Amino acid sequence: MTIPPGLDRQRSLGPAWEAWLDRLPGLATGLLDEWELSADGKSMHGFCSLVLPVRTPSGVAAVLKLHTDADAEESDHEHLALQRWRGRGAARLLRADPGRRALLLERLEPTDLSDRWDEEACEIVAGLYSRLHVPPMPQLREQASYVGRWAAALERDAHAVPVPRRLVDQTVSLARDLCAEPATAVIHADLHYENVLLGERGGEPAWLAIDPKPTNGDPHYEIEPMLRNRFEEYGGAIGGGSVRDGIRRRFHLLVDAAEFDEARARDWVVVRSILNVHWAYADAARAGRPLSAEERERVTCCITVAKAVQD
Repeated sequence: MTIPPGLDRQRSLGPAWEAWLDRLPGLATGLLDEWELSADGKSMHGFCSLVLPVRTPSGVAAVLKLHTDADAEESDHEHLALQRWRGRGAARLLRADPGRRALLLERLEPTDLSDRWDEEACEIVAGLYSRLHVPPMPQLREQASYVGRWAAALERDAHAVPVPRRLVDQTVSLARDLCAEPATAVIHADLHYENVLLGERGGEPAWLAIDPKPTNGDPHYEIEPMLRNRFEEYGGAIGGGSVRDGIRRRFHLLVDAAEFDEARARDWVVVRSILNVHWAYADAARAGRPLSAEERERVTCCITVAKAVQD
């Protein structure tokens, strides 16, 4: 098995990624044999995982997803959330080996929301929130435990991270306040245009979520990935030529469709945006290199979003 070049580039993220990528071909081959799966198409990948189209021994179309174990604790309980959702708003789980971070999932269409009219896409995603936000599960970690740790790391690196100091201080303060509130639901935590695929439920087309990073948390945490993706469209029709207006328009579309509290959603957007900048900085620092062009672009995007929702 050959690792897709786009996934193999993650070697630049450090030794843990290199080690996982070196093990990946053997892991995939072993699971195909052990679970009696037959390859059924070209491999795909996300930022953190390899996805192989397969067929089960009974001929059912499925995908085998292998997730990295490098800095991947957010995905530790993906299988538990998928079991809890039971296909309601998300891909169905057919089999799991959490120790090897291997999931066998129903195969969905490759069609996502990237090309959908933005207002329609926002309404679809907001509709998924209501299906996925089930009561907290005792097996899941609290989102606050992650955010508190990430905010502390941001504060330690405040002198070096490429963010205006006022935004660092604001993020640390907001994170402290938000994390003091109890979790109210299971959250997906990475729901955006490319993590919603077309499937079928009850004989009808249905949009379904994939790739959750599930925790118990605040539903308002969900919005930020939608603002960070399809960023290039903000200067066009979405924002009438203004990136700021485009960001704000999409933010309000999501808040209104989901019936979220605007102020709380805004606070989480600021926190998540600036924490994303710190992750880019930390990835580069850990690998002993400067920010890549892609990382610099992400930094600009995240700071722009954090500022726009507050103006």
